[in-house]
Amino acid sequence: MPDINGIAHIQLTVTNMARSIPFYKRLLTGMGLTLVLDNPLGIYAVGGRTGVCISPSEAPYDNERFKQRHPGLHHVCFRARSREDVEEIHEIAKEIGATIIHPPQEDGFAPGYYSVLFEDPDGIRIEANHVPGEGLLAPGLGQVGDADTTWD
Repeated sequence: MPDINGIAHIQLTVTNMARSIPFYKRLLTGMGLTLVLDNPLGIYAVGGRTGVCISPSEAPYDNERFKQRHPGLHHVCFRARSREDVEEIHEIAKEIGATIIHPPQEDGFAPGYYSVLFEDPDGIRIEANHVPGEGLLAPGLGQVGDADTTWD
């Protein structure tokens, strides 16, 4: 059986590069990713076994906004190493003008689940979380159907 080693990269499409590139450069580098590509076609940052690419939408779609409950991406969640990292990411999100959906708080997805949730200029939801220990993989947790929390 294959053994997945994480997600190699996520590519997000944005409607206005002039508005979104400064947003994502600050966010991604502020979370410790290194910018390895920066040109008119987009940016690409890597770090923490994660790659994120930001690229432009096609002209017919430039006036659209992200629709969270439509088929496709629901949101992106970055795993932080500590609650303090989640709080720092919240500060960066405020600094770059993100729409804050909720500030750092404990959620019921797993014991100790602590997260911040915000939106980029296109309304794409971005989360940063910290889950101590083994999270849902801890013995006795993570059984299918156990979650009593809904996905916003």
